[in-house]
Order: sequence, then structure tokens, then C-alpha cells
Amino acid sequence: MAKETRGRMVDAAVDALREHGLQGMSFTDVLARSGAARGAIYHHFPGGKGQLAAEAATRHGREVRDRLAELGAADPKGVATAFVEFARPVAQAATRGAGCAVAAVTVPADEENGELRQAAAATFGSWTEQLARNLREAGLATADAEEKAALLVTLLEGTQVLCRASGSTEPFKRAVRAALTLFATP
Repeated sequence: MAKETRGRMVDAAVDALREHGLQGMSFTDVLARSGAARGAIYHHFPGGKGQLAAEAATRHGREVRDRLAELGAADPKGVATAFVEFARPVAQAATRGAGCAVAAVTVPADEENGELRQAAAATFGSWTEQLARNLREAGLATADAEEKAALLVTLLEGTQVLCRASGSTEPFKRAVRAALTLFATP
């Protein structure tokens, strides 16, 4: 039961990070969403809000990486297109104010949150590595696969911010059009 409560709290923290960011994530909200008792906070997360946020970002990051591993395709443009379709609902949610739970732990970027930034950097790195692996398996050379994988992760994260700011998916659509031309076969 305790592990179940902890898992629910981490899931609730992912949602809170996406909706409110690190600064807006509160234990009150996490407890309400998870149905956990107030005493569960420091029982499961003696490191406080930072520990809970780091675990939420890391878990969410693993789930995304696992989904990225499923984006196989016969050619690099197919991998990129599958990634775009994976990312489209994220961009749509950003127009309604949702953000990335992993990116949320990087703001504010002060020394106190160094561990959170490191967790985010490792997570973004794992996404890039997975996409590069997919692109290599689809025929790209290693260096090209790594560069294009980094571009795709940047497209996802950057357009979320722009879509959130504009309330429109147009920034995502424009970035996708530009990025997919880089995957066109000569």
C-alpha cells in the first residue's frame, strides 16, 4: 500500500509540474490529486518538494523515453514523422497552458535546484540518445543521427514554450515543416 501511495503522489506531482511548474507545485495539490494523507509527504519524501519533483520528472522522463523507443520506422524521415505525431498532442496541450514536467524542474535555475537541473539534463539526454538510436537503426550515420535527434528534442521543448505563449500550435507547425525538410531524401 505504501508503494502505491508513493506512486500516486509521484504521478500527481507530474501533473502538477505540467500544469503549474515547479514554483506552483504544492504539496496540498499533490495530496488532493493522489488521495494521500498529509503525513505521507515526509514519510515518502524526506527531502521535501525537491525530492518529489526530481522523482516526478525522472519517472515522466523514463515513460517518454520508453514511448520514443517504440517509434521505429524504415527510414529517418519516418522516424521524424512518427516523433512529430508523438509530439503533436503535447504542443496542443501547451496551447492550454500545460508544460513539460521535466522542463519545469529547470526553472528557476539557481544553485539550490542544481540536482533538479541535473535530473532534467539526464532525462533530455536519454530522449536524445533514444531518438539517435532510432535514427541510426533507420539508416542515418551516427553523427547525423545524434545531431538530428537533438534537433527533434529541441523542437519538442522549444515549441511547447512558444505554443504556450501564443495559445496556438502554429509555432509547432512551422518548426515541423522546417525540421522535416532536413530529413528529406536527396
